[in-house]
Amino acid sequence: MYQVIGLMSGTSLDGLDLCFVRFQKNEKWQFEILQAETIPYPIDWEEKLRNSILLSSEELLEFHSEYGFYLGKQVNAFIQKYQLENVDFIASHGHTVFHNPKKKYTFQLGDGMALKATTGIPVIYDFRSQDVILGGNGAPLVPIGDELLFKEYSACLNLGGFSNISMKKEGKRIAFDICPVNIMLNRFAAELGKKYDENGLLARNGIVDAELLSFLNALDFYSQGPPKSLGIEWVIKEINPIILNRKPEDLLATFTEHAAVQISKVFNTYALKNVLVSGGGTFNSYLMEKVQRKTQTEIIIPDEKIIHFKEALIFAFMGMLRTRNEINVLASATGSIKDHSSGINA
Repeated sequence: MYQVIGLMSGTSLDGLDLCFVRFQKNEKWQFEILQAETIPYPIDWEEKLRNSILLSSEELLEFHSEYGFYLGKQVNAFIQKYQLENVDFIASHGHTVFHNPKKKYTFQLGDGMALKATTGIPVIYDFRSQDVILGGNGAPLVPIGDELLFKEYSACLNLGGFSNISMKKEGKRIAFDICPVNIMLNRFAAELGKKYDENGLLARNGIVDAELLSFLNALDFYSQGPPKSLGIEWVIKEINPIILNRKPEDLLATFTEHAAVQISKVFNTYALKNVLVSGGGTFNSYLMEKVQRKTQTEIIIPDEKIIHFKEALIFAFMGMLRTRNEINVLASATGSIKDHSSGINA
């Protein structure tokens, strides 16, 4: 039996997810989420994380350490608040700043050694770099959890900053990023004074820009086969130049439609019977309605703990596998040269 705290900070910057999980193996791995919480980032931290891509190398190194100590303080507060005992270790995803697997680099902010120094608990961190070095995309990583914890579903879809999916094909687990979701929707909602587009109400009042939608759907990324992944660099290069001087309501409507088109296209292409959906975008009822109208696939909405904390749960699981030196990254999902056990021990 293992008791692990998993940490996840997504590109949508909606907060830090902390998930305390108990894992036990009988015939297969079983889990129980004992406590979980999302800590919203204070405005100054949200801005610093959003702008971290602009930092000089020296400033980034300083911030890497600072954020590691910040994570440690949040974990200590989480442990104290819920009176947690017997925490075996912490598994920290960190916060992605740079992700460019074609050039063999990726960078997750949050020094695991600073996190360990603050908490006094062993830490496993930086799950992506090894995969990139081995020729993979360094993403998606959650398919190992989908394979061992949620295999009863045809596929698992995550709706975070970007949408990504994992599924079985010809006996192998494949996975890939589909399209941007909350990384764009939250940005346009912020222009209207909202943190996010609750239930898609803002998008409902916008007008889909048919020309922009057509351009988005024609981007090269969507014609590529898996494995493939997206990052902020792709948004800056491919999307930012084409969305200038448009109303945020119309951008919300257009990008919601775009996400629905791309997600349903994947469902239909792979003839998926049922899909488990998690991540913050699951609560965007307008987006979910649009996806369901375009597909016969059954969309499964789990309980709120799974919706909110599935990624943090799976990074906790990946950390646990790492401590056992067992495979926690699948080459069939990331495109690396082999399955491997990834993560740095602090």
